[in-house]
Amino acid sequence: MADLPTRTGLRTRSLPGVHPEVRRACLEFIKWLRLTMDFPIRVVIYLKKDYRIRTRDRQQVTASFFAPFNKSDEPYIRVATGDYKELLIKVGNDHALAGFLHSIAHELVHYRQWLTDAPFSERQAVSRAKKIVEAYALTREHP
Repeated sequence: MADLPTRTGLRTRSLPGVHPEVRRACLEFIKWLRLTMDFPIRVVIYLKKDYRIRTRDRQQVTASFFAPFNKSDEPYIRVATGDYKELLIKVGNDHALAGFLHSIAHELVHYRQWLTDAPFSERQAVSRAKKIVEAYALTREHP
């Protein structure tokens, strides 16, 4: 059987229970990401209503990137959004939403590292994610 062509692109799945404002902000950010970044192997971002996500090594995290060993398998990203209401009270709407966008950007940096077979670097992921979100913010500011 012939190999199927590799699917490309960035997709999103917002699971039931994700706050509508979080969903809206993330979808707008992802729409912008599609215009500014290349996704040669399809990656799906799952927005989850949970407060934390359990990784394969049993850690509790707010976001994760699954990097398959074989590049013919598709990676995915999961982002926990269940603490939105608490963050809204604690830091306000803009900062709460920016936190979710930063999580998406952070995991997409790991996606890029995986694509290029670069070692995963948390320092690089934090730094580049901040730059991605800052670039996006410039498109959102009003004069």
